[in-house]
Amino acid sequence: MARTAHLPDRSVLSVTGADRVSFLQGLVSNDMTTVAPGRAVWTAFLSAQGKWLADFFVFADPEGERLLLDCTASQADMLRQRLSRYRLRAQVELGETGYAVHAAWGEGFTAPEGYPAAPDPRVAGAGWRFLLGHPMPHPTADDVEYDRHRLALGLPDGPRDCESDRTLLLEANFDQLNGISWTKGCYMGQELTARTRYRGLVRRHLVPVSARHDLPVPGTPIMAGEKTVGEMRSSRDGAGLAMIRSEHLHDTGLVAAGHAVQVHLPQWFSLPAKPQ
Repeated sequence: MARTAHLPDRSVLSVTGADRVSFLQGLVSNDMTTVAPGRAVWTAFLSAQGKWLADFFVFADPEGERLLLDCTASQADMLRQRLSRYRLRAQVELGETGYAVHAAWGEGFTAPEGYPAAPDPRVAGAGWRFLLGHPMPHPTADDVEYDRHRLALGLPDGPRDCESDRTLLLEANFDQLNGISWTKGCYMGQELTARTRYRGLVRRHLVPVSARHDLPVPGTPIMAGEKTVGEMRSSRDGAGLAMIRSEHLHDTGLVAAGHAVQVHLPQWFSLPAKPQ
Protein backbone atom coordinates (compact mmCIF):
# COMPACT_ATOMS: atom_id res chain seq x y z
CA MET A 1 0.00 0.00 0.00
CA ALA A 2 1.30 3.42 -0.91
CA ARG A 3 2.31 5.80 1.86
CA THR A 4 1.13 9.39 1.42
CA ALA A 5 2.22 12.34 3.53
CA HIS A 6 1.72 16.09 3.68
CA LEU A 7 5.05 17.93 3.85
CA PRO A 8 4.33 21.05 5.93
CA ASP A 9 7.85 22.45 5.59
CA ARG A 10 7.37 23.06 1.85
CA SER A 11 5.86 26.03 -0.02
CA VAL A 12 4.83 26.52 -3.64
CA LEU A 13 5.65 29.60 -5.70
CA SER A 14 4.12 30.36 -9.10
CA VAL A 15 5.85 31.72 -12.18
CA THR A 16 3.42 33.08 -14.78
CA GLY A 17 3.72 35.04 -17.99
CA ALA A 18 4.72 34.39 -21.59
CA ASP A 19 8.46 34.27 -20.76
CA ARG A 20 8.22 31.96 -17.73
CA VAL A 21 10.15 29.08 -19.29
CA SER A 22 12.95 31.15 -20.84
CA PHE A 23 13.19 33.24 -17.66
CA LEU A 24 13.93 30.22 -15.46
CA GLN A 25 15.99 28.54 -18.17
CA GLY A 26 18.73 31.16 -17.80
CA LEU A 27 18.80 30.97 -14.02
CA VAL A 28 18.66 27.34 -12.90
CA SER A 29 20.69 24.18 -13.41
CA ASN A 30 18.16 21.98 -15.20
CA ASP A 31 16.28 22.16 -18.49
CA MET A 32 12.95 23.94 -18.07
CA THR A 33 11.80 22.99 -21.56
CA THR A 34 11.30 19.41 -20.34
CA VAL A 35 8.75 20.37 -17.67
CA ALA A 36 5.24 19.22 -18.64
CA PRO A 37 2.06 18.00 -16.95
CA GLY A 38 3.00 14.71 -15.33
CA ARG A 39 6.73 15.45 -15.57
CA ALA A 40 8.50 17.49 -12.88
CA VAL A 41 12.12 18.60 -12.85
CA TRP A 42 14.43 18.99 -9.84
CA THR A 43 16.81 21.91 -10.17
CA ALA A 44 19.07 24.32 -8.28
CA PHE A 45 19.46 28.07 -8.16
CA LEU A 46 23.11 29.10 -7.76
CA SER A 47 25.12 32.18 -6.96
CA ALA A 48 27.07 33.81 -9.76
CA GLN A 49 30.10 31.96 -8.36
CA GLY A 50 28.38 28.59 -8.84
CA LYS A 51 27.52 27.82 -5.21
CA TRP A 52 24.17 26.40 -4.03
CA LEU A 53 21.54 28.88 -2.85
CA ALA A 54 18.32 26.84 -3.16
CA ASP A 55 16.82 23.84 -4.89
CA PHE A 56 13.24 23.03 -5.84
CA PHE A 57 10.94 20.91 -7.98
CA VAL A 58 9.27 22.54 -10.98
CA PHE A 59 5.77 21.43 -12.04
CA ALA A 60 3.61 22.56 -14.95
CA ASP A 61 0.06 23.12 -13.82
CA PRO A 62 -2.62 21.14 -15.69
CA GLU A 63 -3.99 24.33 -17.31
CA GLY A 64 -0.59 25.11 -18.86
CA GLU A 65 -0.50 28.68 -17.58
CA ARG A 66 2.00 28.47 -14.71
CA LEU A 67 5.19 26.86 -13.55
CA LEU A 68 4.98 25.85 -9.89
CA LEU A 69 8.08 25.75 -7.68
CA ASP A 70 7.94 23.27 -4.79
CA CYS A 71 10.59 24.67 -2.43
CA THR A 72 11.64 24.67 1.22
CA ALA A 73 9.22 26.95 3.07
CA SER A 74 12.00 28.76 4.95
CA GLN A 75 13.56 29.76 1.62
CA ALA A 76 10.41 30.77 -0.26
CA ASP A 77 10.65 34.53 0.37
CA MET A 78 14.38 34.61 -0.37
CA LEU A 79 13.91 32.63 -3.57
CA ARG A 80 11.06 34.81 -4.81
CA GLN A 81 12.99 38.01 -4.10
CA ARG A 82 16.21 36.80 -5.71
CA LEU A 83 14.51 35.48 -8.82
CA SER A 84 12.57 38.74 -9.13
CA ARG A 85 15.84 40.67 -9.46
CA TYR A 86 16.37 39.09 -12.87
CA ARG A 87 12.96 39.87 -14.36
CA LEU A 88 14.19 42.98 -16.21
CA ARG A 89 11.90 43.23 -19.25
CA ALA A 90 10.78 39.61 -19.20
CA GLN A 91 7.02 39.03 -19.25
CA VAL A 92 6.92 37.09 -16.01
CA GLU A 93 5.38 37.38 -12.55
CA LEU A 94 6.31 35.53 -9.36
CA GLY A 95 3.86 34.92 -6.56
CA GLU A 96 2.73 32.73 -3.71
CA THR A 97 0.18 29.94 -4.02
CA GLY A 98 -1.93 28.12 -1.47
CA TYR A 99 -0.84 24.66 -2.62
CA ALA A 100 0.13 22.05 -0.04
CA VAL A 101 3.00 19.70 -1.02
CA HIS A 102 2.58 15.94 -0.60
CA ALA A 103 4.76 12.91 -1.22
CA ALA A 104 3.80 9.32 -1.95
CA TRP A 105 5.96 6.20 -2.00
CA GLY A 106 5.44 2.46 -2.12
CA GLU A 107 3.13 0.43 -4.37
CA GLY A 108 -0.36 1.29 -5.52
CA PHE A 109 -0.34 5.10 -5.65
CA THR A 110 -2.71 6.80 -8.09
CA ALA A 111 -2.07 10.48 -8.78
CA PRO A 112 -5.04 12.79 -8.09
CA GLU A 113 -6.71 14.08 -11.24
CA GLY A 114 -6.73 17.79 -11.94
CA TYR A 115 -3.78 18.64 -9.67
CA PRO A 116 -0.04 18.93 -10.40
CA ALA A 117 1.55 15.52 -9.81
CA ALA A 118 4.65 13.73 -11.13
CA PRO A 119 7.14 11.03 -10.23
CA ASP A 120 10.02 12.33 -8.13
CA PRO A 121 12.67 12.81 -10.86
CA ARG A 122 15.69 12.03 -8.65
CA VAL A 123 15.56 8.24 -8.22
CA ALA A 124 12.85 5.71 -9.01
CA GLY A 125 12.41 4.60 -5.40
CA ALA A 126 11.62 8.14 -4.24
CA GLY A 127 7.98 7.84 -5.37
CA TRP A 128 5.74 10.76 -6.34
CA ARG A 129 5.16 14.38 -5.44
CA PHE A 130 1.82 16.11 -5.82
CA LEU A 131 0.24 19.46 -4.97
CA LEU A 132 -3.24 19.89 -3.51
CA GLY A 133 -5.26 22.95 -2.58
CA HIS A 134 -5.07 21.96 1.10
CA PRO A 135 -3.46 19.19 3.19
CA MET A 136 -5.11 15.86 2.38
CA PRO A 137 -7.55 14.84 5.15
CA HIS A 138 -6.46 11.23 5.66
CA PRO A 139 -2.77 10.67 4.88
CA THR A 140 -1.35 7.21 5.54
CA ALA A 141 1.99 8.59 6.76
CA ASP A 142 3.51 11.84 8.00
CA ASP A 143 6.49 14.04 7.26
CA VAL A 144 8.64 12.17 9.81
CA GLU A 145 8.12 8.89 7.94
CA TYR A 146 8.90 10.63 4.67
CA ASP A 147 12.10 12.01 6.20
CA ARG A 148 13.22 8.48 7.09
CA HIS A 149 12.40 7.39 3.55
CA ARG A 150 14.45 10.12 1.84
CA LEU A 151 17.40 9.64 4.25
CA ALA A 152 17.49 5.92 3.41
CA LEU A 153 17.72 6.84 -0.27
CA GLY A 154 20.42 9.46 0.33
CA LEU A 155 18.39 12.40 -1.01
CA PRO A 156 19.38 15.91 0.14
CA ASP A 157 16.79 18.19 1.72
CA GLY A 158 17.67 21.76 0.81
CA PRO A 159 19.30 23.86 3.56
CA ARG A 160 19.33 20.92 5.97
CA ASP A 161 22.01 19.30 3.81
CA CYS A 162 23.46 22.04 1.59
CA GLU A 163 25.24 25.17 2.81
CA SER A 164 24.24 28.44 1.21
CA ASP A 165 26.96 29.96 -0.98
CA ARG A 166 29.34 27.10 -0.15
CA THR A 167 28.11 23.72 -1.42
CA LEU A 168 28.86 22.72 -5.02
CA LEU A 169 26.16 20.83 -6.89
CA LEU A 170 28.39 17.83 -7.57
CA GLU A 171 29.26 17.60 -3.87
CA ALA A 172 25.54 17.16 -3.17
CA ASN A 173 25.23 14.66 -6.08
CA PHE A 174 22.91 16.76 -8.24
CA ASP A 175 24.62 15.26 -11.27
CA GLN A 176 23.69 11.73 -10.18
CA LEU A 177 20.17 12.69 -9.08
CA ASN A 178 19.05 14.28 -12.37
CA GLY A 179 19.39 17.82 -11.06
CA ILE A 180 21.68 19.19 -13.81
CA SER A 181 21.35 19.45 -17.58
CA TRP A 182 24.74 19.35 -19.31
CA THR A 183 23.27 20.30 -22.71
CA LYS A 184 20.89 23.23 -22.04
CA GLY A 185 23.42 26.03 -22.39
CA CYS A 186 24.30 28.87 -20.05
CA TYR A 187 22.70 29.58 -16.70
CA MET A 188 23.88 31.42 -13.62
CA GLY A 189 26.74 29.49 -12.01
CA GLN A 190 27.10 27.16 -15.01
CA GLU A 191 30.80 27.85 -15.57
CA LEU A 192 31.99 26.56 -12.19
CA THR A 193 29.58 23.61 -12.31
CA ALA A 194 30.95 22.51 -15.68
CA ARG A 195 34.56 23.08 -14.62
CA THR A 196 34.01 21.02 -11.48
CA ARG A 197 32.83 18.13 -13.62
CA TYR A 198 35.40 18.21 -16.40
CA ARG A 199 38.41 18.82 -14.17
CA GLY A 200 37.38 16.30 -11.53
CA LEU A 201 37.39 18.86 -8.70
CA VAL A 202 34.85 17.09 -6.44
CA ARG A 203 36.71 16.39 -3.20
CA ARG A 204 33.76 15.50 -0.96
CA HIS A 205 30.29 13.98 -1.26
CA LEU A 206 27.01 13.96 0.61
CA VAL A 207 26.32 10.33 1.54
CA PRO A 208 24.08 8.34 3.93
CA VAL A 209 25.51 7.37 7.31
CA SER A 210 24.16 5.43 10.27
CA ALA A 211 24.93 4.82 13.93
CA ARG A 212 23.55 2.78 16.83
CA HIS A 213 22.46 6.00 18.51
CA ASP A 214 20.96 9.35 17.54
CA LEU A 215 23.41 11.08 15.26
CA PRO A 216 24.83 14.45 16.37
CA VAL A 217 23.72 17.85 15.14
CA PRO A 218 24.61 19.22 11.70
CA GLY A 219 28.16 20.54 11.56
CA THR A 220 29.54 17.97 14.00
CA PRO A 221 32.96 16.84 12.69
CA ILE A 222 33.41 13.27 11.51
CA MET A 223 36.84 11.96 12.43
CA ALA A 224 39.19 9.27 11.16
CA GLY A 225 41.56 9.03 14.08
CA GLU A 226 42.82 12.55 14.71
CA LYS A 227 41.88 13.76 11.21
CA THR A 228 38.64 15.55 10.36
CA VAL A 229 37.27 13.91 7.19
CA GLY A 230 33.71 15.28 7.07
CA GLU A 231 30.79 16.70 8.98
CA MET A 232 27.20 15.77 9.76
CA ARG A 233 24.17 17.10 7.94
CA SER A 234 20.54 16.13 8.59
CA SER A 235 19.61 12.99 10.53
CA ARG A 236 16.80 11.14 12.27
CA ASP A 237 16.69 7.98 14.40
CA GLY A 238 20.27 6.90 13.80
CA ALA A 239 20.21 7.52 10.03
CA GLY A 240 21.48 10.65 8.35
CA LEU A 241 23.56 12.33 5.68
CA ALA A 242 27.11 13.57 6.01
CA MET A 243 29.52 15.45 3.75
CA ILE A 244 32.65 13.28 3.67
CA ARG A 245 35.91 13.61 1.77
CA SER A 246 35.99 11.28 -1.23
CA GLU A 247 39.11 9.37 -0.17
CA HIS A 248 37.46 8.41 3.13
CA LEU A 249 34.12 7.13 1.84
CA HIS A 250 35.21 3.51 2.28
CA ASP A 251 36.90 3.99 5.64
CA THR A 252 35.90 2.00 8.69
CA GLY A 253 36.31 3.38 12.18
CA LEU A 254 34.80 6.80 11.50
CA VAL A 255 33.61 8.61 14.62
CA ALA A 256 31.27 11.56 15.30
CA ALA A 257 30.88 13.01 18.80
CA GLY A 258 32.65 9.98 20.23
CA HIS A 259 30.39 7.37 18.57
CA ALA A 260 31.04 5.07 15.61
CA VAL A 261 29.52 6.12 12.27
CA GLN A 262 29.17 3.90 9.19
CA VAL A 263 28.91 5.11 5.58
CA HIS A 264 26.33 3.48 3.26
CA LEU A 265 26.83 4.30 -0.41
CA PRO A 266 23.52 4.12 -2.33
CA GLN A 267 23.17 1.95 -5.43
CA TRP A 268 22.79 5.05 -7.59
CA PHE A 269 26.04 6.61 -6.29
CA SER A 270 29.43 6.39 -7.96
CA LEU A 271 32.61 8.37 -7.62
CA PRO A 272 33.39 10.40 -10.75
CA ALA A 273 36.18 9.10 -12.95
CA LYS A 274 39.45 10.95 -12.62
CA PRO A 275 40.23 13.15 -15.64
CA GLN A 276 42.85 11.82 -18.01
